[in-house]
Amino acid sequence: MRTEVTEQGLLIPLQFLKGVKEVEIRKENDVILIIPLPAEDPILQLGRDPVTTDEFDASVNHDQYIYQP
Repeated sequence: MRTEVTEQGLLIPLQFLKGVKEVEIRKENDVILIIPLPAEDPILQLGRDPVTTDEFDASVNHDQYIYQP
């Protein structure tokens, strides 16, 4: 597909963005990338369902508890 760049920029057809609510636009060298972003940032989901444990230092030494023989 070819489209004209106007004074306002570029119009991207909505059919290319079906189900997408937000995108990231980057320019790398001479390539323009339009990257659909997930609806919710998975990083912001961390800590929403904390695990309870009897260990007082689980957040600091979690690797030792996970990989302990």
